[in-house]
Amino acid sequence: MCNMEVMCIVSFGRYTRPKFNLVLLIILQLSLHTVEGVWPLPQSFTSSTERYPLNPKAFYFGYGRQSAAQQDCSVLDAAFKRYFSLIFPDYTSDNLSVSAGQASLNAETVWGALRGLETFSQLVYQDDFGTYFVNKTEIDDFPRFQFRGILLDTSRHYLPVQAILKTLDAMAYSKFNVFHWHIVDDPSFPYQSRTFPDLSSTGAFHPMTHIYTQSDVRRVISHARLWGIRVLPEFDSPGHTQSWGKGQSDLLTPCYRGSTPSGTFGPVNPVLPSTYQFMARLFKEVSSVFPDSYIHLGGDEVDFSCWKSNPDVRAFMQKMGFGGDFTKLEAFYMEKIVNITSALKKTSIVWQDVSLSVVEVWRHGSSYKEELSRMTKAGMRVLLAAPWYINHIAYGQDWRNYYTVQPLNFSGTEEQKKLVIGGEVCMWGEYVDATNLTPRLWPRASAAAERLWSDEKQTSSVDEAFPRLQDFRCKLVRRGIRAEPLHVGHCKHEYQGV
Repeated sequence: MCNMEVMCIVSFGRYTRPKFNLVLLIILQLSLHTVEGVWPLPQSFTSSTERYPLNPKAFYFGYGRQSAAQQDCSVLDAAFKRYFSLIFPDYTSDNLSVSAGQASLNAETVWGALRGLETFSQLVYQDDFGTYFVNKTEIDDFPRFQFRGILLDTSRHYLPVQAILKTLDAMAYSKFNVFHWHIVDDPSFPYQSRTFPDLSSTGAFHPMTHIYTQSDVRRVISHARLWGIRVLPEFDSPGHTQSWGKGQSDLLTPCYRGSTPSGTFGPVNPVLPSTYQFMARLFKEVSSVFPDSYIHLGGDEVDFSCWKSNPDVRAFMQKMGFGGDFTKLEAFYMEKIVNITSALKKTSIVWQDVSLSVVEVWRHGSSYKEELSRMTKAGMRVLLAAPWYINHIAYGQDWRNYYTVQPLNFSGTEEQKKLVIGGEVCMWGEYVDATNLTPRLWPRASAAAERLWSDEKQTSSVDEAFPRLQDFRCKLVRRGIRAEPLHVGHCKHEYQGV
């Protein structure tokens, strides 16, 4: 067996499209073997039965001479170390050298290089004797949609930081690039605000153990960046805000029974100037803590009954000429919040209940196609979430339902369809905490990942996708991700953590 030293050259230019090209140029040994493939499927993938052994003692990641990035690029330096361990999980050593044989990875951005490293890592496999191999392969790849997200809900159940970090790792393996952090909601307010510390001290499940400190948030953002993942925070209002009211008096609307306050509270009070003063200060802080250009403002499922019961709100409605149309009051409130965040140089995303900025379609059923058609016709950019509410579970291979979604299968022009910037998998937390988060997410979420990354025509067959996804699930298991089985069978390397 040949033990030639091997180098993986990584280089990229100063471009914006996250495209990469991977060509394995190692000419070492001819044998007959094929791997199941890569997940998500690349745009162009050519592999032969010619395979080459890889020697961990003589394998090295390095930068191409003409690369715009060189050593001390923190993202790639960290990625080289991570992926060496992922490719050779049975081998640990810092004493590596380089010589003749090489694999070439060319990418136009750092983030494209990260995705290419993930692809390369999936191409390497072991035989029954433990020898590592890679087949001669040429790949040209880029994502179909720019926004490929996972939503985690940390209000209904608190998710420890470690569970979030583990999810970010698994997201990168499926080439997701946006972590939508639905950080607060009715049940709890775990985000610890510097400006308004009472929000978490009174609104979290526990003021010390069930909160995300500023340090926690920075840790999540830093970890995500090294994996090429953006962190998109969501502070949903005016509904879904019961926990907010515990730490901020006069924020929520007092509900009335007849002419008397009932002692209960509804959505954020949209008629008080103090509401917008509070929101301006809160979002100023949030915008500095979360550096991403996007921010999610929610705006969904507002119960108007409390607003209708409140005499001050009704008087404001008449003053503004809204009559009895409380959707106009909600639109008034959301426009104010969008203006606040716009002044902070943030692009707002809202749920489909409000037609502002970037709209996320979440309501289930066939109607989501009509919503895509209507919103893109109005010129709005759109995210699709409706068919990927993965907190819903069913007996059997429900991943097939997520896989067969066609995001652009709606009535509209080509220009309209260009306004669909991507989609995301949503994991709502009513019945999910750290005990079942990972197996409920993976590999089911990976079905949506391929739909958001790969060419639709090349990935139209569920049956053809099954062996690749089953193989990918086993890769996740070996990497320590507790991904649930797709069907009967086993992995060569079963999960060792139980």
